[in-house]
This record gives sequence, structure tokens and C-alpha cells, in this order.
Amino acid sequence: MLKRHLMFSMIALALVVAGCSSDEGAADAGTALSTTAGGFMVQDGDLVEVHYDGTLDDGSTFDSSRERGTPYTFTVGAGEVIPGFDDAVRGLKVGETRTVRIEPADAYGERSEENVVEVPYGPDQSDVAVGDEVYLNTGQPAVVLEVNDDTVLLDVNHSLAGEALTFSIEVLAITRP
Repeated sequence: MLKRHLMFSMIALALVVAGCSSDEGAADAGTALSTTAGGFMVQDGDLVEVHYDGTLDDGSTFDSSRERGTPYTFTVGAGEVIPGFDDAVRGLKVGETRTVRIEPADAYGERSEENVVEVPYGPDQSDVAVGDEVYLNTGQPAVVLEVNDDTVLLDVNHSLAGEALTFSIEVLAITRP
């Protein structure tokens, strides 16, 4: 009886010790959160919170989470951002900032004439004009280039296609599953 009690006590102690051990400061068994500098580095699968400023080669800002006042959160390597942005945050720690220029191939690609398409134009669409941004039934935005009697010419290239993008990125938090 004493041996059995001692064995259960050792198992319980082992479970308590295992439950208290952590991987780089894990808050619980499934999550680790780093909000201070010197923590772990960003890797694929991490949920990261960042602030960023995006500029074009002419210096104009095309997007900024700082200006919106809301950090951007995404999972690294999950295809939620352009490949160059994923690459830029890998290896950073909380509090670190990196400025990176991303070529079109790792951003929104090159502009392609294959992405200029002609679609049928119906009488119920009479309010469409050159320069309008419209949405395809897939939800993809397009810009009206030309309006004819029976068709509309649309450019479905991303508005930043063909552009090199420069981002200044600051990592605010890293959550590791």
C-alpha cells in the first residue's frame, strides 16, 4: 500500500513538474508570448504583431499601420502576406525594426497584359466609367480602362504590380503555437 501511494505521488509530482516546464517562457501549454526584447526570434508558424510603413521608390507612402493606429497581425509562412514581407520578419525579435526593399517578384508581381481582360457589358451597368474601380464576381478588384457598347476592358493587375516596395517593419509581439 505504501509503495502504491509513493508511486502515485511520484507520478503526480512528475505531472506537476511537466506542467510547470516551459518552452521559452510559454504562458500555458499551447502558447508562448514574447512582448519584450530579447525573447525568441520570428519563425514560420508564429503569429506576429507588427507596425509597418510601406513606401514606393519615389518616397510616397502606399500603406502604413502606424497611420491607421492599428498593428497588423499575421501568421508567418501561411501565405497571408506577400512573400517578401514574410521573409523580412523572419529572424527578428520583439522590439527590432528592419527596413527592406522588396522587388516586384516577391511583392505583387510584374504587370501583365494577360491581366487586362474584356468582359461583357450590359445595359444595367450604365454607371460604369473609365477609371472606376469595380469588383469581379470573385471579389477581385479591377480598374475600368475602356467602356464600349457591348464590352468593358478591365485591368485586373494589382495596383502595386510592377512596383518595388520598401517596408520599415517593427515587431511588437510574437505568439508561438
